[in-house]
Amino acid sequence: MNSTDSLDLRSETTSGPVECLGQTFPSDQARREHYLKLLAEKLKDPEFRKQEGFPQGTDEAILAMSDPPYYTACPNPWLAEFVEHYGKPYDPQQTYSREPLAIDVSVGKTDALYRAHSYHTKVPHLAIVPSILHYTQPGDIVLDGFAGSGMTGVAAQWCGTAPASYRHEIEMAWKQEGRKAPQWGARRVVLNDLSPAATFIGANYNIPFDVDAFAKAGKQLLKEVEQEIGWMYETLHSDGKTVARIDYTVWSEVLNCSACAGEIVFTEAALDEETKAVADVLTCPHCGAQGKKEQMDLRFETFVDPATGATQRRPKRMPAMIVYKIGKTVYTKKPDETDLARIEKIAHLPIPKELPVDQFPDCQMTRVGRMKTTNSTAVHFMFLPRAAQAMALLWGKARKYPDARTKSMLLFMVEQAFWTASILNRYRPTGFSQVNQFLTGVYYVASQTTECSPWYILGGKLERLIKTFRSFKQTHTSAITTGTAAKLPLKDSSIDYIFTDPPFGENIYYSDLNFLVESWHGVKTDPNPEAIVDRVRQKGIPEYQHLMYSCFAEYYRVLKPGRWMTVVFSNSKAAVWNTIQVALQQTGFVVAEVSALDKKQGSFQQVMSPNTVKQDLVISVYKPNGGLEERLNKQGATVDSAWDFVQSHLSNLSVVKARNGELEFIVERDPRRIFDRMVAWFVRHDVPVPISNDEFLTGLRSRFPERDGMVFLPDQVAEYDKKRAQVAQAPQMELFVSDERSAIDWLADFLKRRPSTYQEVHPEFTTQLGAGWKKHEAKPELMALLEDNFLKYDGTDDVPSQIHSYLSTNHKDLRGLEKSDPRLVAKAKDRWYVPDPNKAQDLEKKREKALLKEFQVYQAFTGRRLKEFRLEVLRAGFKEAWGKKDYQTIIAVAKKIPDEALQEDEKLLLWYDQAMTRTEDGL
Repeated sequence: MNSTDSLDLRSETTSGPVECLGQTFPSDQARREHYLKLLAEKLKDPEFRKQEGFPQGTDEAILAMSDPPYYTACPNPWLAEFVEHYGKPYDPQQTYSREPLAIDVSVGKTDALYRAHSYHTKVPHLAIVPSILHYTQPGDIVLDGFAGSGMTGVAAQWCGTAPASYRHEIEMAWKQEGRKAPQWGARRVVLNDLSPAATFIGANYNIPFDVDAFAKAGKQLLKEVEQEIGWMYETLHSDGKTVARIDYTVWSEVLNCSACAGEIVFTEAALDEETKAVADVLTCPHCGAQGKKEQMDLRFETFVDPATGATQRRPKRMPAMIVYKIGKTVYTKKPDETDLARIEKIAHLPIPKELPVDQFPDCQMTRVGRMKTTNSTAVHFMFLPRAAQAMALLWGKARKYPDARTKSMLLFMVEQAFWTASILNRYRPTGFSQVNQFLTGVYYVASQTTECSPWYILGGKLERLIKTFRSFKQTHTSAITTGTAAKLPLKDSSIDYIFTDPPFGENIYYSDLNFLVESWHGVKTDPNPEAIVDRVRQKGIPEYQHLMYSCFAEYYRVLKPGRWMTVVFSNSKAAVWNTIQVALQQTGFVVAEVSALDKKQGSFQQVMSPNTVKQDLVISVYKPNGGLEERLNKQGATVDSAWDFVQSHLSNLSVVKARNGELEFIVERDPRRIFDRMVAWFVRHDVPVPISNDEFLTGLRSRFPERDGMVFLPDQVAEYDKKRAQVAQAPQMELFVSDERSAIDWLADFLKRRPSTYQEVHPEFTTQLGAGWKKHEAKPELMALLEDNFLKYDGTDDVPSQIHSYLSTNHKDLRGLEKSDPRLVAKAKDRWYVPDPNKAQDLEKKREKALLKEFQVYQAFTGRRLKEFRLEVLRAGFKEAWGKKDYQTIIAVAKKIPDEALQEDEKLLLWYDQAMTRTEDGL
């Protein structure tokens, strides 16, 4: 049978009239053809192609991937029209109020819809649904600028199509939490990603298709491929008569014996067929010498690259095991002469024209590790000859299917086999599965690879896709675009809610990893605007921060005032976290809550310490409402504008947070955190901070009620008090000491609860100065911290109320005594305590004066780098220099401290970045 027929003979499933962006078309195919023609004209315009993040590919390849106006494999020209047609204009009179919401990003990872197509990182749609229900109402427009595989779009649809059982589960959970029932109904969604591979997955997840037509086409595709190349996967059973079809073949690298230079087939020498254990020490079958794999060299062979005609070297690989099935029984055999002859015959077939021959870009994964040692430099090198023939045939037939939407779904299915069919698929003789074992998030070529038949990979996959999408009722509610999140063709203040899971640091090299799949499509990611830390492309933390700032600035522009954005952050380094925080605050967002999802990791401060393990966080931020911005522009930076910000900020914070029946301390309601948010707000608007720290904390206590160390609005206190009365224990703030400031905070918390002598404080304090202490931060003396920040009772006056209250409550023999009683005075003498607000102001001014004096020493330092320093000194000095608009001092001193110290401190980084943007050095 000719590889170009049969599938071509199938006709498109016709449909009735369809509506799209206000126009009516006789069929969905007519709609597609109309917009494809318009897109083709756009692609001929050089200016259109000059857009930042425009993918690399021909007009034909981009058109072949696209399904306009809902999806384009390039910047979508109809995005603004989609939002304008289906969305609602921003109305400043509209009442809108929400508290931040934390979600569990692990929910739904076993769901069939989530598993319908893999991607390097994915937040399950079932984890996103509660956020969309919480922050939006039906018909609102949701945006995800780093959409990946499009789960935010699936979640937006799920809000309107979720089964009754799921709706009941959500409604009961919300009722128990005392929340109003969610408003069910689909939301519209805009999905963007820099990668064509990602947006193609997202489009197929979110654009409706005829599942029955796909089921027929998929089965026919696998049947035709079997008819044409089934002979390649045949093997003879041990009875010498029965012909069976191979499930997979295990290929092994060949090593050189260090003693006799003979060939050692790794699998034959290392694998115990009975126990499936892999030996650490190998025995040479030729001379009996023993050694570890790491002590032996790979044996290479030369070949002529059919794509270039150049002579190349590759590791020699031998088929070591064949696994096949007769009926339901699985058999294993070593390749016989017939098998080897068939493999040799396939190896001499011409290279398929559908097989990409692109060279991998210069990237971190090709410079080091197994990609480098195995000389895996091109896409076609990643496929053994038989796998190359099979994948090229599958891809070529799927691309020729006449119905465009069914064709996309066939490609959606076939492309999932690329990693499994390649030499990236490791053979692991033990474990849950011996196949489909490629490492995620990296290119890794193993010593033993599993070459699977296309039916073994895709037969079950096809059935699962059919079943999954039959139960998921897709609707035309998504607009998908391919390009940078830093420049979206959307109007200002047009989006109702943003959910986003951006790349963080150098966790995953998305554009490099997507190159394998994108080569088959012929449309590749433009890596230049990719927000990532990448040494090969000379992108460090500063470049990453600049790129993230550009993306967050665009988010801020298109989001409606007073609305919310949820950012999912997968922690890798404290420096990356600070970069994200600063980028958010620089663009104008205000952080309302950061939730560490795994309580086993301890407090949020512990999660964000430099030595932390990987941890998922959910960051809830809001764009301040227009009224706050207008008042600041009219009044300027006054003390009243500071309290105006606090009033607005407190209204956006959670009033009560509970877990397992216990109240949690709301970190954002801590007075010091509120001050930090206020400072960032004024710095972002390039105006001086109108109030000092001590004045702010004193004013905060006089203006707003405080409970359990948290600040509330007057109308919020009743709700908190009601919940507080229902639990036995007050929430406690978890303090993690990592620098001088947090050490002072820990002491204040300790002495507030228990005024103590130096001898009593010292052993407790010493245990706090552990492994989490910042590398370059000078460790302070306890006595110096006490003298600079607290007061000590000397016994000459009446006992201070703070100490009197503590002693009379905790010592039976001292209860009811007057403050002047000699017994109480004797017990209180030499105890350190937290001063009242008035005296605290005096101490603060004295301390700040000393800090600024030490900052002058840093300014005068003439060496290359300060090896050890006090962050509190730098913070005080940077703040004063900012107030004087002395940006050069900030920049000059910043250059004297290590880059990582600057990047790992949010406050220093904020001052420094703002100074850089206001000087020629920052351009």
